[in-house]
Amino acid sequence: MEQETDARLRDAERSQSLLLDAGLAEFAEFGLAGARIDRIAQRAGLNKRLIYYYFEDKERLFQAVLERAYAQIRAAESQQAFHGLPPSEAIRRMVEFTWRYYLEHPEFLTLLNSANLHKARHLKATDSVQVVNSPLVPMIADIIERGQKSGEFRGGVDAMQLYISIAGLAYFYLSNNDTLSAVFGRDLMAPRPLNERLSHMCDMVLGYLLRG
Repeated sequence: MEQETDARLRDAERSQSLLLDAGLAEFAEFGLAGARIDRIAQRAGLNKRLIYYYFEDKERLFQAVLERAYAQIRAAESQQAFHGLPPSEAIRRMVEFTWRYYLEHPEFLTLLNSANLHKARHLKATDSVQVVNSPLVPMIADIIERGQKSGEFRGGVDAMQLYISIAGLAYFYLSNNDTLSAVFGRDLMAPRPLNERLSHMCDMVLGYLLRG
């Protein structure tokens, strides 16, 4: 009896994982409005009734996909170790981490686009701490404090604002690369422009922080 229960639980977890993976692919390609339950079920290789059973409707599935995507980036952020680095190097590594994560997870950016189109109502409905609290903000605050005490960084720096600026410098470039590439007549996703962008971002952030 216990083995049967464990098997059912494993099947349920596997089914939910498949549906979340399929939902991520569907929402990343078509957005929340354009996503279709039938296609999500087909991608997952499961009966669409399981979507309603586990997630109730498309809106709840989108919220679950979004929560998992945030939990994954929060987990990746938590694994970063900047405390033992000199302040300038720690900030540079943080910029590099953000850039690499966005590059390696373009689906996260498209999910954010959909979430913003819908006024972040799905995020507002969540009670997941993994979604709400980024560990990078207190890390940045600690780095700033160390840099100020050493005389390396200037005063008056807000950790949350700096976090938003770092994310924004990466997010805008990558989420708008098609239009920017068309406007400037360059493939901005080619290796050289990507390296140039990362270098520019690091220079921008450190130029703001370093004491003149």
